[in-house]
Amino acid sequence: QVQLVESGGGLVQTGGSLRLSCAASGRAFSNYAMGWFRQAPGKEREFVAGVRGSSTSAFVADVVKGRFTITSDNGKNTVTQQMNSLTHEDTAVYYCAADVLGGSWQFDYWGQGAQVTVSS
Repeated sequence: QVQLVESGGGLVQTGGSLRLSCAASGRAFSNYAMGWFRQAPGKEREFVAGVRGSSTSAFVADVVKGRFTITSDNGKNTVTQQMNSLTHEDTAVYYCAADVLGGSWQFDYWGQGAQVTVSS
């Protein structure tokens, strides 16, 4: 069983920045594939960013490219998403997810979600 605990998020004005962190349990964190997803009201959940192993294997969705960065700290079992130049369209509940097999990108474990609200 893997537990994911998210922190960060909150309310920010358009153009501002926020940071989300996700702490994962488990001894094989460096083998996990980790991802961030988001779900806005009335919309389907969408993939935002992913990383497996070191931060050099990170990638983000086109909709946030150039604004969001995902990094992984294997020593702390933590994945962080830095979000810059936020817009109202980034308002959503953000979820951290883990693929413990580390290769399928089928996420088995999910965090509780963190609200991000961007005011215009």
